[in-house]
Order: sequence, then C-alpha cells, then structure tokens
Amino acid sequence: MKIFVTGSAGFIGYHLCQNLLKNNFKVYAIDNLNNYYDPQLKKDRLRNLKKNKNFFFYKCDLSNQTKIQNIISVQNIKYIIHLAAQVGVRYSIKNPKSYLKSNIIGFFNILEISRKNYIKHLIFASTSSVYGKSSTFPLNEKVNTDKPLSFYAATKKSNELMAYSYANIYNLPCTALRFFTVYGPYGRPDMSLFKFAKAILEKKKIELFNKGHHERDFTYIEDIVKGIMLLIKKPPSEPIPYKCFNIGNGSSKKLLSFLKVIEDYLKIKSKRNYLPLQAGDVIKTHADINSLNKYTGYKPKINVKIGVKNFLDWYKKYI
Repeated sequence: MKIFVTGSAGFIGYHLCQNLLKNNFKVYAIDNLNNYYDPQLKKDRLRNLKKNKNFFFYKCDLSNQTKIQNIISVQNIKYIIHLAAQVGVRYSIKNPKSYLKSNIIGFFNILEISRKNYIKHLIFASTSSVYGKSSTFPLNEKVNTDKPLSFYAATKKSNELMAYSYANIYNLPCTALRFFTVYGPYGRPDMSLFKFAKAILEKKKIELFNKGHHERDFTYIEDIVKGIMLLIKKPPSEPIPYKCFNIGNGSSKKLLSFLKVIEDYLKIKSKRNYLPLQAGDVIKTHADINSLNKYTGYKPKINVKIGVKNFLDWYKKYI
C-alpha cells in the first residue's frame, strides 16, 4: 500500500515512516529540511529512512503545490498523513509570518490536493495547544477551543476548521490528531527533554519557565505512532466525514517530576534558572483519550521512566 507523508524528516514523521516501512507500506515523503532547529538532525533521520528501498523522498516545501500534486497523481496515492508544519509556541511570538505560510497556506494546499485526487483518508497533526487556558481536566474533544493563547495554536485550530469544511463540502475524509507533549529518541532540540539533558550534561543551568510549575501529558513517540497506524484504514464514515481525537498518554506529570526522572537516570543534579511564565504557554495539559481508545483500541504503554531512559541512551550515543 502506498502512503504520502509530509514532514518525514521531523521527529514524529521520522518514527512514523520507520513504522510504516516495517509494515510494508511504500512511503512517498516530503520535507523542506528548514533550519528551525539544526538541520543535521533531520538529515540523520532521513539517512536512516533512505536505507529502505520502499522509502521515496522529495525535498519539497508545502508551498510547492504543483510538485506535491505530481507525486500524488503519478503514484496514484490515496492516503496522506500530514505532519509538516511550523511548530513551537515561543517561536510563533517572534515569527508569526512563518506560521501563516506553512500552517495555513501550506495546509490549504494539502486540502486542495486531497480533494482533487479523491484521497480516501487525510490524517493531520493538530495540537493540545488549541485548548488554551482550560481549567477542566482531563481535556476532552468537546472542550471549547475558541481562545488559543498563541498564534501557533490559532493556526492549528484553523486547520481543524478548514478540514471540517472540506469534509462537509467535498466529502473528504479527514482526521485531526491533537498531539500532546511527545518525546523520545531523535526528539526535537527545542523540547524540554532534549534541552534539559543537554544542559545537565554540559553542566549548564536549565531554564524553568513558570518556575517549573508546568504539568504536561508526556507521551512516548512509540505510543503516538501506534495510534496513528491504527487510524490509517479507519476513515470517518459519518455524513460529514470528519473526526478529531486527542492522542496522548492520558495522564499529567509535573515538569519538576519529569526533570527528577532525568536527574535520577543521569545521576546528576541540575542547575536551575527559575523564570516567570512565558507568553503563550499553557500551564497544564492532560488528555482524555477515551474517544481514540473506543474508536481504535489505542492504549499507550510506555511509562515515563522507560521513555526517558530510551531517550537518554540515544542522546548520549548521538551527541
């Protein structure tokens, strides 16, 4: 079976492609390899993927609708997993225009291509950030998401609305996935686990915004990928074929507790710089994953201690 994946050199995209290839999919993939973080990490992920003869990569930006259209139509692809996006809450404060280009215009291009090629299922990445400053936990998909705290979150909420309209007007089967805090080997350098490990091992101070009083639904990458795999052949079948799911661990952990797991494994006490709450930051996330569980049987299995160990073992070898 053929499948098209955007953002294949990204963290989630890389692990998803690895799993798809193990399950005998032919993967046609794009990434623009931008420099939001060190492109070398993206190139290293890509090098691993290219070892498989069923992986076909095209360096391409979401703005290049013609090139993407050609790949999809020539290969007669009917399934798309769209993970490419400009990510990061804090980066969106200083660089909102890049989010408009990738997350709004880029997503529109994917919707148009999906419509024209009668795609059987478009799965795309949203984010837990759409929930904003919620005080009701765990967060379920019925919670109001009209007040995003960052432009990044606003673009992802826009994606959900755009996809719903295409599902309604063009009968395009779409599934939105609200990712919670994903971590694991080959993780992003702008995420807390990578930043904490780097600072601790280099004997530098780690930055703890909101004085470390954040809580996150930390979800191991292997569990995330299994959840996506369960959805591929289960497109929405309602009159308006659109679904939106939380995909997380289903529990919330204090950031300071997460940090202690890292310290315990490394056997090094961190040096800390306590900072105020950063603009756009959500204080707590905690996913209600019952909907995805009922629809697919999704059940995360990797606990934080094992997940952090796996990351740190990889990090020490990689660095």
